[in-house]
Amino acid sequence: MLAATPDVTVPIRQFIDGFNSGDTKAAYAAYAPGDVTIIDEFAPNRWAGPHAAQEWAAAYDKHSQATGVTDGSVKYGAPTRTEIEGNSAYVVIPTTYLYKQKGNPMVEEGQMTFALRAEGGAWKIKGWTWTGVEPHPAK
Repeated sequence: MLAATPDVTVPIRQFIDGFNSGDTKAAYAAYAPGDVTIIDEFAPNRWAGPHAAQEWAAAYDKHSQATGVTDGSVKYGAPTRTEIEGNSAYVVIPTTYLYKQKGNPMVEEGQMTFALRAEGGAWKIKGWTWTGVEPHPAK
């Protein structure tokens, strides 16, 4: 079964735009049901299972509060790599994470890599990872 649309970036944009706007309902709706895996830079670094997205969000909030991070947002560009085979897809997109740490503007350039699956006529996120440089002051 193939997704109804060949645009595998739909759920990626939905997740990141939901994160940026604080719309957790939209962000969570981008994920496939069942097990999901997320790897990110803050502890515990890996979340897996049917509630991985919610557990990641809770850990992100906890980390942000502990480190004085506010105003987090992710800018993203067009995919630099897209591989589709049947109902599975692999997508890499360039990203920039912008935030304030204790009031100081910070930036991290990186990329996100997504694994997606076509389910119910649409692409859904099965997992993602963040890879980026060390945070540094924004210019």
